Amino acid sequence: MRCCAACILLALAFLLGRVAWLQVISPDMLVRQGDMRSLRVQEVSTARGMITDRSGRPLAVSVPVKAIWADPKELHDAGGVTLDTRWKALADALNMPLDQLATRINTNPRMRFIYLARQVNPDMADYIKKLKLPGIHLREESRRYYPSGEVTAHLIGFTNVDSQGIEGVEKSFDKWLTGQPGERIVRKDRYGRVIEDISSTDSQAAHNLALSIDERLQALVYRELNNAVAFNKAESGSAVLVDVNTGEVLAMANSPSYNPNNFAGTAKDTMRNRAITDVFEPGSTVKPMVVMTALQRGIVNENTVLNTVPYRINGHEIKDVARYSELTLTGVLQKSSNVGVSKLALAMPSSALVDTYSRFGLGKATNLGLVGERSGLYPQKQRWSDIERATFSFGYGLMVTPLQLARVYATIGSYGIYRPLSITKVDPPVPGERVFPESLVRTVVHMMESVALPGGGGVKAAIKGYRIAIKTGTAKKWGRMAAISTNILLTPQALRPPAIRASRWWW
Repeated sequence: MRCCAACILLALAFLLGRVAWLQVISPDMLVRQGDMRSLRVQEVSTARGMITDRSGRPLAVSVPVKAIWADPKELHDAGGVTLDTRWKALADALNMPLDQLATRINTNPRMRFIYLARQVNPDMADYIKKLKLPGIHLREESRRYYPSGEVTAHLIGFTNVDSQGIEGVEKSFDKWLTGQPGERIVRKDRYGRVIEDISSTDSQAAHNLALSIDERLQALVYRELNNAVAFNKAESGSAVLVDVNTGEVLAMANSPSYNPNNFAGTAKDTMRNRAITDVFEPGSTVKPMVVMTALQRGIVNENTVLNTVPYRINGHEIKDVARYSELTLTGVLQKSSNVGVSKLALAMPSSALVDTYSRFGLGKATNLGLVGERSGLYPQKQRWSDIERATFSFGYGLMVTPLQLARVYATIGSYGIYRPLSITKVDPPVPGERVFPESLVRTVVHMMESVALPGGGGVKAAIKGYRIAIKTGTAKKWGRMAAISTNILLTPQALRPPAIRASRWWW
């Protein structure tokens, strides 16, 4: 008996010592273990910033949705996925067989988080919540919606399921549009219910982004571009509209386009923003710069008449679409004479045109901020043959993007003031750099108005009640033809033209 009593006393003493050790000497270990079992960190999400046009019209908005996720460990402790009708209802809602749902959850029963569905609409989320299944939870998130759809698809781009920018403005301005999520630390009971709020960190709201785009002009440009591509039976087309007074891009469209709200199955080639990625020889659209350079160097004057009879250089014939024995400078632009501009080019050093083209922005990226933009191809030659100098004057031997060409004509349209292009809204006045004498550019712009008059190559671009200066062009690229049109719109009263449009289509 005494021996048994001693053993019991010894056991009690050991237990009391252990309790004292845990509660007095080393309580932190118990607290840590308890916290590991009950404390949870919840992310407080913040919606992605809105993208609007210059007047505040929404171009990209975030729609609140839910994510369905599971806690495999919690679910396993509660008995796992069963044949209960509630589990069958969940499987049906997720559009997957019950056994597949069970396999997905039970793959690793120690995991604490696994997505079952993303970007679920509120009605389905409420339905799943009412099932009250253990280990199945909802999480707030958002889905991007693009009200203008295919009209602005190439420019705005899209995001992935995690609201990260993948294409277009969404990618280029991803950091600006993304807020800083907050954090909430809570204590949960064994059933996953929040029983205590421990602490929280507020989320930081994302920034909204106001673009320079005018949604109404964008829709109009897109419609007309689609019509032009269809009428000409072309493969594709691009159009850019720029305000020459500010450098703001008012519209940028491509055809064919795609639906950014549902682009599953869309070919990657269709998603390419051709206005900034595709390069081509500018063709006759560079001819106004040749005439400007010749006037500046005193090679000709406004009244000069050029001999435009076809001739040969280095064994190559230089000729025009139609034969003209002589043309004025205005006639050279109106009839788009290769003979005329080539003779001007041969009368000046090769560096002269290289310098002028560069001043107007050819060979330089626009730095618009859009991912994927190309800067074109620009010659870096020390020696030029006569035939190279001649063809350079009518747009061969260099490559440009539609956006670069739009910048060139924005500079011409502002009478020699070079302004950086902007895809975001800016407040005028916007200072620029004078790259060519105003009087000379005005003279050539006036000559370009003849292109839209009867007998010119751009008569279809004429707009009743408006003056319009235009230069068209054609170029070849790997056996295909490109038609290029650059228009400067001048209101009857305005001293400075408000906008230019550069467009091109392939066939």
